[in-house]
Amino acid sequence: MAADTASDARPTREEMSEARLPHAYRDSCAHLLIPLNRCRKSTWYAPWKCEYVEFKKRVAKMDELRESKEGARSN
Repeated sequence: MAADTASDARPTREEMSEARLPHAYRDSCAHLLIPLNRCRKSTWYAPWKCEYVEFKKRVAKMDELRESKEGARSN
């Protein structure tokens, strides 16, 4: 799952077609849905497995932000 990172760039129509996204879901959040659906399919829709990967990404991002602010906490 490490190679399936969501980028901030919008996917092209071809990428959304390859991911078999329904037309109703082809919006500005499609870049998040494509890797999530890949994870769901590879883990037989076990929701806790896909959420854990995203949680680790958020924790790493917060650690980076905290380091850039020299350890100052936001709360």
